[in-house]
Amino acid sequence: MGLKLNAATGIIAGFVLLVGAGGAWLLHSAEPEARALPPESAEAGFALAQPGAAPAPAPAPAPVPSAAAPRDERFVIKRVLPITGPIKYGEWHWDETDTPQGPMVITVDLEARVLSVFRGGYEIGATAVLLGTQEKPTPLGMFPIKWKKADHYSRTYDNAPMPFTLRLTDDGVAIHGTKVEKGYASHGCVGVPTPFAKKLFNVAGVGDKVYITRGKRIAQGDSLVEG
Repeated sequence: MGLKLNAATGIIAGFVLLVGAGGAWLLHSAEPEARALPPESAEAGFALAQPGAAPAPAPAPAPVPSAAAPRDERFVIKRVLPITGPIKYGEWHWDETDTPQGPMVITVDLEARVLSVFRGGYEIGATAVLLGTQEKPTPLGMFPIKWKKADHYSRTYDNAPMPFTLRLTDDGVAIHGTKVEKGYASHGCVGVPTPFAKKLFNVAGVGDKVYITRGKRIAQGDSLVEG
């Protein structure tokens, strides 16, 4: 649901898609050098073993470094949509061509004002969004989808329509369809164009994760669920 602002909002920042590869350091621990013990004597500081005495405990083995847990490849970005330039208000993109099934992840960047949809690491959708105001900001964090409803109306804001709602928080923050235009904002929700909201509603399920960040840049080869 959108509300009209008196001041115009900023221009949408574009996606910055950087392709990079990271290297991992493999740690080794050197084994201690073996050496012979000196003869047992008082001068050497060693006490002679007494009959019946318990044997000295063996030294504890050196800890073995644990290997880093492998990344879940289902969440590694394998493809991004070929979008040139910043996404304008009301503009959206959707392409599921040649994308396999896999877990859904939705990302929202408050700085760029863009929502992206990934399935199995493949970006299948992207759109400009309406966000909250300083008085009613859109929250940061990770939010599993709590429930979804295609025909939903706000009980707080004059029964305003919120088509294809994906509820994120107990206090009413959701992703839903609305008219996305410059000069408008939400009461904290993430508003997307209604045709895009319908497509998203059809592929997203309860429990799917939505990551809302500010200015975080992700690129092909990065993990959607790490960092």
